[in-house]
Amino acid sequence: MMVIIMVLKSELRIEIERKASEIDFSPGELAKIIDHTLLASDKTTDDFEKLCSEAKTYQFYSICVNPYWVSFCAKNLKSTDIKVTSVVGFPLGQTTSKIKATETEEAIENGAGEIDMVMNIAEFKNKDYDFVMQDIGAVVEAAQGNPIKVILETGYLNKEEIDLACKTVKKTKASFVKNSTGFGSLGATVAHVDLMRKAVGKNFGVKASGGISDFGKAMQMIAAGANRIGTSRGVEVINGYKRAKL
Repeated sequence: MMVIIMVLKSELRIEIERKASEIDFSPGELAKIIDHTLLASDKTTDDFEKLCSEAKTYQFYSICVNPYWVSFCAKNLKSTDIKVTSVVGFPLGQTTSKIKATETEEAIENGAGEIDMVMNIAEFKNKDYDFVMQDIGAVVEAAQGNPIKVILETGYLNKEEIDLACKTVKKTKASFVKNSTGFGSLGATVAHVDLMRKAVGKNFGVKASGGISDFGKAMQMIAAGANRIGTSRGVEVINGYKRAKL
């Protein structure tokens, strides 16, 4: 059995590498699927000014920040079409639905255009799927039509649970599934992103995040099925891509 699993993983890796080599984005097109991210707790105003400046220079799709920094960044980016993404229930997903909804309402009021919420992993593992969907629904309602990405934290889930979590999220009015907060046990993997894409089908969002530190890893995630990339290394990803492709 172990040999079969290893062969399958090797076959997937080969297929993803082939697909990644065939991706022919311009650097600008790649930037437009990146959420340029800063979620560390010890960063200061200077760091967020730099984040916004980099977003303007490289024209990333959005920046992704903790709720406290949404208003600051929204004001900084006011004259651009770059979105501000706020995380909610971050990073454990263990705040109540009411708190998640309140966080979302305030983030939207402060200028957020997208919300990345953490699924209640404990209740998912308890098999209370109705609660999981209600928890997501509370955030969807509070977001007033703005896109919701649901973070599954796939490092805590097995293959069957990842598949079921994706299909559970798809039953809600969320727009994306996302693999990781970047603070859990595992970041983005080709196998998980591939599984997520297969679970939700072609017309649902998949965001890959966690440990995507260079353009090669980003290309692999896109080849595996991601149509949004979350990374704190967006500048390095784009510059590396330019060096390799131009």
